[in-house]
Amino acid sequence: MKRRKFLKNSGLTTAGFLSTSILASCKTENKIEPESATLPPIRPVAVCTWNFLNATAKAWEVLDAGGSALDAVEQGVRVEEADVTNETVGKGGRPDRDGNVTLDACIMDKDGNCGSVVYLQNIAHPVSVARKVMEETPHIILAGKGAEQFAYEQGFKKEDLFTESTRKQYEEWKKTSKYETTINIENHDTIGMLAIDKNGDIAGACTTSGMAYKVAGRVGDSPIIGAGLFVDNEVGGATATGVGEEVIRTVGSFLIVELMRQGMSPQEACEEGVKRIMKKNEGREDFQIGFLAINKQGETGGYCVHPGFTYREYSESGHENNTVKSFYS
Repeated sequence: MKRRKFLKNSGLTTAGFLSTSILASCKTENKIEPESATLPPIRPVAVCTWNFLNATAKAWEVLDAGGSALDAVEQGVRVEEADVTNETVGKGGRPDRDGNVTLDACIMDKDGNCGSVVYLQNIAHPVSVARKVMEETPHIILAGKGAEQFAYEQGFKKEDLFTESTRKQYEEWKKTSKYETTINIENHDTIGMLAIDKNGDIAGACTTSGMAYKVAGRVGDSPIIGAGLFVDNEVGGATATGVGEEVIRTVGSFLIVELMRQGMSPQEACEEGVKRIMKKNEGREDFQIGFLAINKQGETGGYCVHPGFTYREYSESGHENNTVKSFYS
């Protein structure tokens, strides 16, 4: 009896194993791989939020010469930090309501190393200070006076970040002291940049002076790893622009990279990221968010709340400014 029971159970086990194997085989045969998985990767490539063509041109110069993605994104966004006509990044950025120009930036490399500075004053290139934080300290974020002192110790020079234009604008603003967020300012906003070098390695950087006339001490998403920027060298990278508080609440850039890990394209992931924010802000139309993403294959995508957001892309195929779809079309 025991022998017959053993043989019966063995037969059921074998039948079950064969059925499972056949089903698994069928699933494998019917699985459709995305077309991009069979195509050669696009590399090198650099992308950035908004139409900052000089920034991507500089990043491409580094990449085309065989430089690293990390060097490319740092050098690329430094172009905007130095451009005093860009009044939301670096020198010439608009001040907070107390009249202080405060800068935020972060950077992240292929190995997941990252550095950030927040509420940094008197230093024109916060992204380079952020890189020093990453490479020269055991920390990730330095803030305020501590970040400023560290910058001086690393050889950065003290500068007046006000320009004649931003000083006049601030004096005019003080007459009413009205605070409001601007939904969209084409070509003049936070710059987030992502790049893939010839080795296929990914890096990213993000830099801003934040909201004009913000409450002193306010920090948005731009210098926060996972919110304004996130890179995973196995998957891709993402960066954000717009009202940082809403990006922080969903850890937006990390979310988009994880969605790509789960199989979404950069475009699909950016769309889902914005839709999750809007689900928490149903009916609101008074703010702008824009996401930009790139995957390991070099495919890119972007999506925003209101029309107007664009991203600049530079690869061997050319140098283009891409208009993206929006939640409120």
